Amino acid sequence: MLVEAQALDQTEQEYLADSKARARRREREARRREELDQQYVEQFAVRVSELFPGSRPERAIVIAEHTSQKYSGRVGRSAAAKQLDVSAVRLAIIAHIRHVETQYDSLLANGYERHKARALVQAEVNQVLDRGLRRE
Repeated sequence: MLVEAQALDQTEQEYLADSKARARRREREARRREELDQQYVEQFAVRVSELFPGSRPERAIVIAEHTSQKYSGRVGRSAAAKQLDVSAVRLAIIAHIRHVETQYDSLLANGYERHKARALVQAEVNQVLDRGLRRE
């Protein structure tokens, strides 16, 4: 197929202009998603503080950031947690405590089955919850 050089140049210019516009749009959308994610983390932290009023705000933020990490598959990213459902948020808090403040991950790495590892660390998790997420 023969194409005139002028038509080819025009098509190439239109393509480049369109690709630049798409790139700018992708950047704007990425910034918007980041802002929404930050708002979600802040709202999640507020819910943590509501459930455990004695906890320090910094602790609530750490929990919220950990449990709602994008693409993590964590319960904090579930639809119920995104609605700030009390049960889902509580499950996310428990999962955070289990992974960050106990030997749970080490137990899994050493071959323990998930239910056995959870049973072994449950008392520690309960202690943290009973303290209202306050550190000793």
